[in-house]
Amino acid sequence: MVRIGVVLLPQERWASARTRWQRAEELGFDHAWTYDHLAWRDLADEPWFATVPLLAAAAAVTERIGLGTWVASPNFRHPVPFAKDVMGLDDVSAGRFVLGLGAGGEGWDASVLGPPPTRGERTRRFAEFVELLDALLTQPVTEHSGEFYTAQAARMVPGTLARPRTPFVVAANGPRAMALAARYGQGWATYGPGTGVGDGVDAATAQETWWDGLAGMADAFDQVAGDRPVGRWLSLDGAPRFSLTSAALAVEGVERAAALGFGDVVVHWPRASGVYAGDERELERFAAELPRLQALQPATR
Repeated sequence: MVRIGVVLLPQERWASARTRWQRAEELGFDHAWTYDHLAWRDLADEPWFATVPLLAAAAAVTERIGLGTWVASPNFRHPVPFAKDVMGLDDVSAGRFVLGLGAGGEGWDASVLGPPPTRGERTRRFAEFVELLDALLTQPVTEHSGEFYTAQAARMVPGTLARPRTPFVVAANGPRAMALAARYGQGWATYGPGTGVGDGVDAATAQETWWDGLAGMADAFDQVAGDRPVGRWLSLDGAPRFSLTSAALAVEGVERAAALGFGDVVVHWPRASGVYAGDERELERFAAELPRLQALQPATR
């Protein structure tokens, strides 16, 4: 079975956003997500709300749909207080929360709290971040002294409803992060390879190149994961063309992702303009196809 999710950027006041999160559940999506940033790309000067209270509010007004971060990073999170937030979101959602994790980008909000780390430091920091979150969420008291984080008698009582802890979906494109996903993740998430748009390549060619590159990444993760059962999660909107440019393109994307072994596929709710610009009627048309798409069986890898 393929599960399909939708990302809602945290830009609307709750009085307006509430109906959209409820609508995602009504349309039949399996999971709904929001970004975990302080600011993001060319939307930095637009409205942008905090992730944890938004997801808590969404959990309180929905019943079935999974809810998650796409993705949380160490750029401005410390594992100890963040683990408390995760435990709270797990509780409010009755175990529906899924923790998407990533190393954190180099732009946007990477330097809000001070000079950003080097790439090597960022890789090591992410590994320690995931390792410590795993420890915090699987035991009542944690002691840790590492390169980037310290935890002294950090208590997580009563723990999560989800067992053994909230599922981790770890974003990874390179071998080190893939190894981390294979070790700690219940899922591996990716946006796929770079698009190549802007390098003298037309969009159609870039789209096919992206799918070819994604197939190679899936093969690489298979080698890293070995026999460990780790789900595959794909954001279709890492591709050169926005998935909901049309419902047909999104349907094609889900079908091709399933053929590559991805059991979870994520699109973005269309915005009026700018990034992810599209027509909400295409989202509705795509949602009408969900029962058929959800019946697909991901290819065995």
